[in-house]
Amino acid sequence: MTTGKEYIVLGIECDDYRIINDNNDPCLYEPSSFEVIDPTEPEFWVKEYGEDGERYAYPIEWNEAGFFEDYHDNNNSVVSKFWQDCKKYYGISKHA
Repeated sequence: MTTGKEYIVLGIECDDYRIINDNNDPCLYEPSSFEVIDPTEPEFWVKEYGEDGERYAYPIEWNEAGFFEDYHDNNNSVVSKFWQDCKKYYGISKHA
């Protein structure tokens, strides 16, 4: 992560932010590490709360259990779906 750079929150998982880091990796980060400049949440997020009140919010396609585990295991169909959805929802393309 680069200090002073703006990042888009792609979702929230167990209260942490899912953000594409400088290595094109969608990882989780603690919200206290960031200054939120626009608190508006996308309408397309499916929002849920866990048993202990922790927040989860993602596009519906990413809301299934194991989606990001499969992404980080380099499941080609999941990786492809993630980047297609990033383009569709956020206007973000994978950088070379």
